[in-house]
Amino acid sequence: MRPADVQRLSVAECVDRYAEMVRAKASTGALAPSSAEVYVRDVVTFAALAGEDRVLDDLTGEDVDEVLLRFARKPDERRRRGARPAGAAGAPSQSAASQARFRRSVSAFFRHAVVAGWVQLNPMQAVTVRPKERGGLRAERRALTVEQAEGLLGAARGLAEAPGAGSGAVRRRADQRTELRDGLIVLLLAAVGPRVSELTAANVEDFFVNGGTRYWRIFGKGGRTRDVPLPRPVAEVLDAYLAEGRVVLDRGREPKALLLSWRGRRLARGDVQGVIDRVLERVEPGRRRSVTPHGLRHTTATHLLAAATDMDAVRRVLGHADLSTLGRYRDELPGELEAAMRVHPLLGPVEGRRRG
Repeated sequence: MRPADVQRLSVAECVDRYAEMVRAKASTGALAPSSAEVYVRDVVTFAALAGEDRVLDDLTGEDVDEVLLRFARKPDERRRRGARPAGAAGAPSQSAASQARFRRSVSAFFRHAVVAGWVQLNPMQAVTVRPKERGGLRAERRALTVEQAEGLLGAARGLAEAPGAGSGAVRRRADQRTELRDGLIVLLLAAVGPRVSELTAANVEDFFVNGGTRYWRIFGKGGRTRDVPLPRPVAEVLDAYLAEGRVVLDRGREPKALLLSWRGRRLARGDVQGVIDRVLERVEPGRRRSVTPHGLRHTTATHLLAAATDMDAVRRVLGHADLSTLGRYRDELPGELEAAMRVHPLLGPVEGRRRG
């Protein structure tokens, strides 16, 4: 028999109340705004997949299993441009990391539902679908190869050096030109590997010069900050954007924000994928491959580690507290083992040595 204090609320009502609570926590500083945004987005998706009009307390573990499976098959909108239509074989679906994140969000929602009296029992305890193990072989590479990364970075630098050039250039009013900004975004994502939330939250004052080197003070997860030196080509585009690009976008609404929309607002996280896609259109087809902002973070980690960069330095660039986390932020590169053994740290260059 159902206890009298369980409220028979619809899924939509519970999600609305939960979202309001999460946003209140963010406004008081108890929860990072970026985390709150993810939690809210995931539970709204959960409501759409589970059925907004259903009573939350009627959902069983089997129902939640079905939601988790439907989410796993749901096309990844970040990778849809230029990909196969939704539902088509091979269309990009949710990554293992996205599925695990969605499951954590739903679990947090139901833990709150128990405390709030919206459900009698937590259906997550009866869920049988398990998230995929991290690591192992992936169906699709997340990191770009050297050729693909060089193509993208070359297009970004070309866009910044010659705004408006190219047959595919969009003609805009002078105060709506975003080429310098777009080139800077791709260069920062691919060279420094920030989280997209860190990029869009960046302020002009977060960039400074020390000993002749440009640094970006990144405000990351858990209130941690890190100062990352910018490669010279990236610093040059940053200076050009601050001197010429940002000035034409500034409407006086966001005096601190580094990245502005053509309306003068701080650029939103959802806009960044569109920027990457526009720059990708300038890459020659043979070196072009769609990629998300997080995929560029993978690209940074993969190539820094493949170049034998100190692991702790890579950890600090990416803003991780633990070295063990790096394992999920890199992909294997073709021929990297052979290249590593050709120049062995104990034997020196092996190839070409005289045989005695």
